Amino acid sequence: MLLPLLVDEVLLHKPGFLVHTTQALFPESWWGPVLYVVAVMLLTLLLRLIALGLNVFQMRAFTQISKDVSYRLRSALLDKLGRVSMAEYETLGSGGAASRLNVDVETIDSFLGQTVARFLVNILMLIGTAAVLLYINWQLALIILLFNPLVIVLTMQMGKRVKELKKRENKAFELFQQALTETLDVMQQVRAANREKHYLARITLLARDVRDQATAHAWQSDALNRLSFMVFLFGFDIFRAVAMLTVVFSDLSIGVMIGVFGYLWFMMGPVQELLSVQFGWYGANAALTRLNALADLKPEPDYPTLHNPFEGKQAVGVSLVDVHFAYRDDQPVLDGVSLDIAPGEKVALVGASGGGKSTLAQVLLGLYAPQSGAVLYDGIPLEQIGLPRVREHVAVVLQQPALFNDSLRANLTLGHEHPDDALWKALEVAELRETVAAMPEGLDTLVGRQGIRLSGGQRQRLAIARMVLSKPALVILDEASSMLDNTTEARVHANLHTELAGCTVIIIAHRLSAVRQAERVLVFENGRIVERGEHDALLEQRGLYHKLYGHEAG
Repeated sequence: MLLPLLVDEVLLHKPGFLVHTTQALFPESWWGPVLYVVAVMLLTLLLRLIALGLNVFQMRAFTQISKDVSYRLRSALLDKLGRVSMAEYETLGSGGAASRLNVDVETIDSFLGQTVARFLVNILMLIGTAAVLLYINWQLALIILLFNPLVIVLTMQMGKRVKELKKRENKAFELFQQALTETLDVMQQVRAANREKHYLARITLLARDVRDQATAHAWQSDALNRLSFMVFLFGFDIFRAVAMLTVVFSDLSIGVMIGVFGYLWFMMGPVQELLSVQFGWYGANAALTRLNALADLKPEPDYPTLHNPFEGKQAVGVSLVDVHFAYRDDQPVLDGVSLDIAPGEKVALVGASGGGKSTLAQVLLGLYAPQSGAVLYDGIPLEQIGLPRVREHVAVVLQQPALFNDSLRANLTLGHEHPDDALWKALEVAELRETVAAMPEGLDTLVGRQGIRLSGGQRQRLAIARMVLSKPALVILDEASSMLDNTTEARVHANLHTELAGCTVIIIAHRLSAVRQAERVLVFENGRIVERGEHDALLEQRGLYHKLYGHEAG
């Protein structure tokens, strides 16, 4: 607005608001073109400094908002993942979850911190510019202001394809990340089989798809953005012609025309930014769709904690009553399983792989809910105890235990507080004390991918020590010593026999040395218990148990 005033009042010698205001602020001896130009220059500098401060404030505010929203999104989604049923989680996969928590949340972050910020700022700039144009010449202002909505509606119709392109890009990245994570996690086995070229070639193909989808999204959204801006420029060219003709055929001054042109150029940036906002919105909308799909995953049942069968007890009995379970409707894994394990009893579950033994352990923990039947602890249904309470008192040691990239202490305690004496005692039970004592930092030694690599047997013994620390009422050992040599395994079982005396123990194993620790054996086949009894009695029956272990016992 200062430009047309400067042109008309100073250069064309038509004194008005600018000249009169400046003369009122300065002595008469200072009056003249130099004063007026310098005054405008200083006022412009002041306005630019104010704009700089406002821009910094705006960026800081929107950055804080976007980062806080990202944090809250991730926190809410992580809380959701902690409650999602295992069946739902396994359909999603770790790569799919990681992709949503990283890529999709970052897309929302970028949209809020950059796109929304630019949108609001540019809306304010357009409103201010429109007000000035209406003040300068309302007829010309109406022409250009009415043309802008037409451009925006037209580009919105052209830009709908961008949403689908962004969905494809994010899906391609999810598949790439899933395959990459799975392959890197088993790289040792892949190399041992000399198949790294095959598996890495598959990941390379997925990376190529990520490239292609990202390229398609980038160039097509940019092309649509440029096309929409070209439409606006075409309208601007028409407007300039109209404005120049208005100077010729009406009393519109050249200074006012130059001022209008200046503000139109000033308007171009905000208009182009507003036209590009829709493409950011389509990307954010695609990300929101994927995040909502994650938020809508079915959670675990939230059973009430009406009873506590573990309170004040060293051991607890467990029963299954006609339990049926299947991952798929046409493939039953547990087919009418019924069993009773008394408090303090040690029972072994044996059978060929895929017979349902490990699934039974997961059903006991409530990781999977049976389609029918009941799980009871000391006669109380699991649904009346609550899943957190069950898992607090039931410890499971798996064949491939989890190991976090953290200290040995953190891997033992899993966030619980235990004195060092208790940690060393648990390590002694697991025959791992001497190994840890010889490590450079002892319990504070970093293990995992960025620290000391533990062997399979050491990881299993660490998991056993972790179980000992938890003081469970029921222990499930699922191939817990399968990677130990015979001598070490014998010592560990002897220690556990003493440490877990009076505790209920379920042993899932293929090794006869582990099975013989049990007082009773349940033999599984095709999801059913086909034999029950003691080791010697089962061998004498010469049934499935004899087929599995007769040669070892002999």
